[in-house]
Amino acid sequence: MTVTGSHLSTDEAAGTIRSVFERIEEAAVVERSVLESVLAAVLARGHVLLEDVPGTGKTVTARVLAEALGLEFKRIQFTPDLLPSDITGSTVYDEHAAEFEFVKGPVFANVVLADEINRAPPKTQAALLEAMEERQVTADGETYDLPRPFIVVATQNPIEQEGTFRLPEAQRDRFSVKTSLGYPEVAGEMELLEKRTNRRSLAPSVDPVVSAETVRELQELAEDVTVDRKIRRYIIEIARATREDPRVEVGVSPRGIQRVFEACRAGAVIRNRDYVVPADVKRLAEPTMAHRLVLTTDANIENVDPRDVVRTAVESTQVPAVSPDAPDGDPEAGADGDPGVGSDGDRSGDARATPDRSGTAPPDGRDPAHSDGTTSRDTGGEDAAEQWDPARRDGQDSSGGGSDSPEWREVDSPDDGDENSREGGN
Repeated sequence: MTVTGSHLSTDEAAGTIRSVFERIEEAAVVERSVLESVLAAVLARGHVLLEDVPGTGKTVTARVLAEALGLEFKRIQFTPDLLPSDITGSTVYDEHAAEFEFVKGPVFANVVLADEINRAPPKTQAALLEAMEERQVTADGETYDLPRPFIVVATQNPIEQEGTFRLPEAQRDRFSVKTSLGYPEVAGEMELLEKRTNRRSLAPSVDPVVSAETVRELQELAEDVTVDRKIRRYIIEIARATREDPRVEVGVSPRGIQRVFEACRAGAVIRNRDYVVPADVKRLAEPTMAHRLVLTTDANIENVDPRDVVRTAVESTQVPAVSPDAPDGDPEAGADGDPGVGSDGDRSGDARATPDRSGTAPPDGRDPAHSDGTTSRDTGGEDAAEQWDPARRDGQDSSGGGSDSPEWREVDSPDDGDENSREGGN
């Protein structure tokens, strides 16, 4: 189905994204789950913070991502003596023309790699703030628009803190996603050496899969993804749970909630859907929320990991249920009433096909506990945990036998988080 505002359909977009993943994996050994988080930030018009030890492929990943997407790439090596004008550009006097002109800095590119961003002083780090948020640069009273799309991929080293400057909270909050690559498994390192054997250059490179125009269309497609009100509330409840955690001084901000919302819509596009399911929120909660938390002094002393706080928030928040067949306007229905059929025609792993245990109404309006028309009140509510089994809607049970009436059975919470992951993912 072609979505308004973009020339791409969801199927075409998912196929294109798969091709991008495969092209990046030709040059770099990166977990598919990490690539999904990074590309979700790109499609959400966000920015990425990669934090990992040296030599894990942060710079290579950023460069081949730009090459695969057909985007202009610039690298800025952050150092203690780097000035803001070294990033944004400066006004110089042209003697031949007898006038001043603005010379654009390296920030004027589609993908900007801010390498070791925490080695530059806060004044220089702040030079990226306007660019990241407003997509523009102001110099000498003049405003210059940055190219579209514009993505900042920043890296930092978590083990060498001497001579570094911690990113201020305001700037960390502007990154849609923070993730790490980690050390690959033995098979991954063998693959890395195999790739090096098959090329003559020191640094790998790839040919583009798409153009900048296609990337913009993918970003527009993400804007049209449906997010049910219950899914929106789910995101908010998780964020509010981080604020109430006693280990946290400052939780996820309202701006952070918007970035999570945008990343989840992009994650749905990557998974070949035009709607968001709870599994998208679960999968992207850690990379989109953890870096926004400011822990208490006691939590820092105890080496509490912000990701553990987010996991606790996700686990303590009830997963919303979305009914596959409720009519339009029913509060239990999805925003567009779509039954959630995947590209392969089945309903497995879909929140709309397999609701969570929060109790949804069956298609015929009967109580979920009983197919004979009685209600929970008639039996004391003892069967309230049972749910509608979509596999039996057509009168067939899971073993293929016939049935004259619909049946109910208890089902597990849906999770489609691993359907596209590579073996050995996070």
